[in-house]
Amino acid sequence: MALLEINELSIQFGGLRAVDDFHLTVEKGDLYGMIGPNGAGKTTVFNLLTGEYKPNEGVIRLDGRDITGLSPAEINRAGVARTFQNIRLFRQQSVLDNVKIGLHNRFRYSTAAAILRLPSYFRTEREMDEEAMKLLSVFGLEGEADTISANLPYGKQRKLEIARAMATGPKLLLLDEPAAGMNPNETQELMEDISYVRKNFDMTVLLIEHDMKLVAGICEKLTVLNFGRILAEGDTKTVLQDPEVIKAYLGE
Repeated sequence: MALLEINELSIQFGGLRAVDDFHLTVEKGDLYGMIGPNGAGKTTVFNLLTGEYKPNEGVIRLDGRDITGLSPAEINRAGVARTFQNIRLFRQQSVLDNVKIGLHNRFRYSTAAAILRLPSYFRTEREMDEEAMKLLSVFGLEGEADTISANLPYGKQRKLEIARAMATGPKLLLLDEPAAGMNPNETQELMEDISYVRKNFDMTVLLIEHDMKLVAGICEKLTVLNFGRILAEGDTKTVLQDPEVIKAYLGE
């Protein structure tokens, strides 16, 4: 069974059909890419996957479960986490606390335990600190755990957002233009980080990206969107050599 199955997904805003008859199958363990020109509907697909938008038509299944139309919180608990095109951190919170916020899906204590500072509260907080530090170490951020997230360099803020998404314990990690605004060295590090996460955390990754070096370097499969419809899909090398893709997207 595929981890993610999308069939006949469509959404319309007024007279604009932003996504039309979209389908996608992502197998467990895939590192899958989605590309297309600006306005092609890529982020709209992510918003449908995460419950930000409700589709007019179609079905979304995660690990065999129909999650179509569920709330963002329900979909996150089901096992989908995402990052955003524009970074959305708790900017005045520490790096460590940003990741701990994501851990509240997996670590809980009662309100009474927190107010009364019971042993269960301190035990859970300690366990969360340890787990958060493990995730930060994946991205080389453990030394900046106490730094206010707004004070991190841009590239590290991008990595922190991925670490926070991973903290929710997802089956499927959605990355929306993770390399946006990064320099070539930062992009190379990010490619290595994403490959490491996929391999060592048994993670399935679906990403949107405009950086063709990143896409060609780590994505095994690719779907190309244009005007809300699928233009091409298949293994990455073949798709990137498709004349229609080159004409519509790469402009060569």
